[in-house]
Amino acid sequence: MSTYVIGDVQGCYVQLMALLEHLHFNERADTLWFCGDLVNRGKDSLSTLRFIKNLPHKVTVLGNHDLHLLAYAQHIRPKHPDDTLDDILAAADKEELLTFLQHQPLLHHDAALNMTLVHAGIYPLWDLAIAQRLSKEVEVQLKGPLCGALLKDMYGEQPQLWDEKLTGIDRYRFIINAFTRMRFVNAQGELMLFADGAPASHPDLIPWFDFSQRLPTGPIVFGHWSRLGLFNKDNQIFCLDTGCVWGGKLTALRLTPKLGFVE
Repeated sequence: MSTYVIGDVQGCYVQLMALLEHLHFNERADTLWFCGDLVNRGKDSLSTLRFIKNLPHKVTVLGNHDLHLLAYAQHIRPKHPDDTLDDILAAADKEELLTFLQHQPLLHHDAALNMTLVHAGIYPLWDLAIAQRLSKEVEVQLKGPLCGALLKDMYGEQPQLWDEKLTGIDRYRFIINAFTRMRFVNAQGELMLFADGAPASHPDLIPWFDFSQRLPTGPIVFGHWSRLGLFNKDNQIFCLDTGCVWGGKLTALRLTPKLGFVE
């Protein structure tokens, strides 16, 4: 029995199947974790989402493209020219697939494996307990009757700095941005969401995991940052977005029985 974490699939169903064949994946015995962004931009978001939904042993967290699908499905957000989501919205099982996504978390922590899964990262001024609490705040809203209002107002880059006193949509927007869009912060700890290149391309900014005042969280595995690529910092920070949808590879991190990358 093995547990694998897989980076951003983004509808790259053929590549996902090829990776699982390479892993000799056994769906009855093995567990798959996914870093979010299951859908969009790739050629077959529908097959990807159906496959993951029907896996008997899986964990996934929400990425920004997954949230975009939920907003697009409710006619809250217009279609982007590069979106590949219409096959999902035309599917007979559309509602089941969207409900599955709507009930996924922003953060998953496995105490036995000592590993936390998120899409983009954990804001550096949150420890694990704070991050778990805040992720649940948003998850309750996503599952409830105010989901549409949250999806409508989650877009934007303000506020940039966390304050426990934030309320309402400002609070939820910051939490969503931190978990699903964050790459860099500045010296004050503000989210710099406009910056999406490699770390060297923004020497005045700080990768969230290198912030000097970052609170302890334990090991974290995430995706979202294709320009960072396959990355391991001290077996504590693992990035798995190797840009499959942009012509790169799809990558897995084996958690059990032995930690290691698989491409």
